[in-house]
Amino acid sequence: MKQISAEIVAVGTELLLGQISNTNGQWLSKRLADYGVNVYHHSVVGDNLDRVKQVFTTAAKRSDIVLVTGGLGPTEDDMTRDAFQEIYGVDVEVDEASLRKITSYFKNNNRNMTPNNRKQALVFKGSQVLPNEVGMAPGMAMETEDATWFFMPGVPREMKQIADEYAFPYIKNKYKLDRIIQSRMLRFVGIGESQLEHQLQSVIAEQTNPTIAPLASEGEVAVRLTASAPTSESAERMISEAEERILEQVGEYFYGYDEESLEAKAVEKLKSGGWTIAAAESLTGGMFTSRLVSVPGTSQVVAGSVVCYSPEVKRSVVKVLPETIDRFGTVSEQCAQEMAENIRSEFGTDIGISFTGVAGPGDSEGNPPGTVFIGVSQDQKATKVYQFKFNGNREAVRARTVKKGLELVYRLEKRHDHKA
Repeated sequence: MKQISAEIVAVGTELLLGQISNTNGQWLSKRLADYGVNVYHHSVVGDNLDRVKQVFTTAAKRSDIVLVTGGLGPTEDDMTRDAFQEIYGVDVEVDEASLRKITSYFKNNNRNMTPNNRKQALVFKGSQVLPNEVGMAPGMAMETEDATWFFMPGVPREMKQIADEYAFPYIKNKYKLDRIIQSRMLRFVGIGESQLEHQLQSVIAEQTNPTIAPLASEGEVAVRLTASAPTSESAERMISEAEERILEQVGEYFYGYDEESLEAKAVEKLKSGGWTIAAAESLTGGMFTSRLVSVPGTSQVVAGSVVCYSPEVKRSVVKVLPETIDRFGTVSEQCAQEMAENIRSEFGTDIGISFTGVAGPGDSEGNPPGTVFIGVSQDQKATKVYQFKFNGNREAVRARTVKKGLELVYRLEKRHDHKA
C-alpha cells in the first residue's frame, strides 16, 4: 500500500516575524498521525504572491496532500487564493451560503460591511466548500492532477473545526486509510540520553513497529513509542509490549507518561507519603519551590521556603553555624546539610531540602561553575547530601539543579513505621 505523504503550509508574515506561533502546524501534524498520514514537510511563507506561488509549486511536486492555513481573509495581503489561481488557472465564485453568513454577522452586530469582506466568501470553482461554523471564511478541498489541497483559515479554532469535521474525513475516505498511528511517551530521569540509548541498543535495533525514538530535554530523557496498526487497540497492545521490554532495561529511571511532569510526580510522592516539605534555596533562588507549587493541591504538602542567597541570610535565617561557613564555605556538603536540617526544623516539616552551589559564570569559594550540593533531611533518617557537577551556562545549571531536586523528592523512600 502506498504511503500517503502530507505537507502543511502556513501563510502569514506575522508567523515569520515571530508575532504569533505556528500552533496550527503542530496540531495538524498530531491529528494527521492519528490517521496514519506521514507529514514530511512544514513550510511558513509570508504575504508575498511570488513566494506563496513558489511554496505551493514545490509542495505539489513532493506531497500527496497539501494543507494550507491562513491567507483567506479580506485584505490585500491575503494571497492564498490569488497564488493558487495563478498556478492552476482556476476561477473563483461566491459561495452564497458563506456570503449570507458574513452579511448576517455584520447586520446583527450593527456594523457596515465593506466590499472587501465579500472576498472571504470566494471559493474555487470545482472545489468542495468546507463550512466554517465558528468564523467567516469557509475552507475548501480542491483536487488537482498532482495533489489534494485543503485551504483553511489561520485562526486556530476555525481551522480545527473545519479540519476535524470535513478535511480529515475527506482524507480518510479518499485514501481509504485503514491504519492509524499511535504514540506513547515514556519519561525518564537520572539517566543521560547516550546511556539510555546504549542500554536500549538491542531493543531499538530489533524494533521497526513500534518505532523507538529517544528524545533529550533539560535534565531528563523521553522515549517516544510509535505504532502503526489497523485499530487503536492493536496499536496500544504493540506499544505496551515494547514498553515492557524497555522498562526491563531502564525501568529504575522511569517516572511517567506523555505530558506528566516531574514536579507533579514529586508532589504525588509527597502526598502518598503523608509528608510535608520545606526548602532552603541559594543558587536556585526559589525556582524549586515555584515548580512544586505550580501543581494544584500543593498546599497540602509544601509548607514554605527561604531564599538564602547570601551567607548572612544562611546564618541569620537558616541558622547555619558561622564556624561551618568559616571552615567549609557556603558551597559545601556541610553547609548543605545544616541548611536542610535547619529548614526542616524551623518549618516543622517531615522533609527539608537545600540547594547551594555555583551557577556561574565565575568561580565561587574556589569552586568552578556547575558545582552543586543538594541536602535532603528526612524525619528519623540520616541527612543525605548529594554533590553534582552540571555543565552549561548559568540558566542551565540552575534548571538542572531544580530538576535533580525534584528527582530526589520523587525517589524518597517511605519509613516502615510511618503513620498513615
